[in-house]
Amino acid sequence: MMKKVEFWFSIGSPYTYLTVMRLPRIVAKTGLTVEWRPFSARQLMEEDGYHPYADKPVRTAYMWTDIARQAQKFGLSPTLPAPFPIQGYELANRVALVAAKEGWVAKYVAQTYQRWFHDGHPAGQEPNLSKTLTNLGQDPDQVIAQAEGVVMGQAFEAATRDARERGVFDTPSFVVEDQVYLGDDRLPDALRHAIPNPKARVMKKPDAPSQPVAAKRMTG
Repeated sequence: MMKKVEFWFSIGSPYTYLTVMRLPRIVAKTGLTVEWRPFSARQLMEEDGYHPYADKPVRTAYMWTDIARQAQKFGLSPTLPAPFPIQGYELANRVALVAAKEGWVAKYVAQTYQRWFHDGHPAGQEPNLSKTLTNLGQDPDQVIAQAEGVVMGQAFEAATRDARERGVFDTPSFVVEDQVYLGDDRLPDALRHAIPNPKARVMKKPDAPSQPVAAKRMTG
């Protein structure tokens, strides 16, 4: 019997791109139940005094090179480096929380990252935000007002506290039966835990488009 996977994420994390662009296809192929859980990884990192990419050009350059290699392996074609860090971090994630409550979070996050990593429009800012919401049949003004409201702000803080209590402190993270798997490269391990039947797993060769396009060469 398959077990539920909690996918803890923060829009704003570059490595989370690799997960959100593949996870819906994995769900479609396996029937896996995934609960999308937005939280503020940035807040938890700041509380721990950890700033992995701030003023660290060598580390940042490696990150983009690594993401480019992984993206090519998965048949993804981002334009790298993408704008980073982003200014609309909290709003993007508050909107994700609204979307999670209303049932359209997976499509929202995937399209947000698509526009950020492929079109160069930062998440949580215009035109990314309004175009993504409109494309999903949502009213941007209404959704943004709800996301910026006190209720959703408190819900976002509660989600972040819940993440820390669950042992989640970075993104992307996967929780299966209270066990935490941190990083996109640990997604296969989370799938092994969640899907007992090996024939149902998507492991060695991730599901990719029928005609994969290699990742574009990085510039800058």
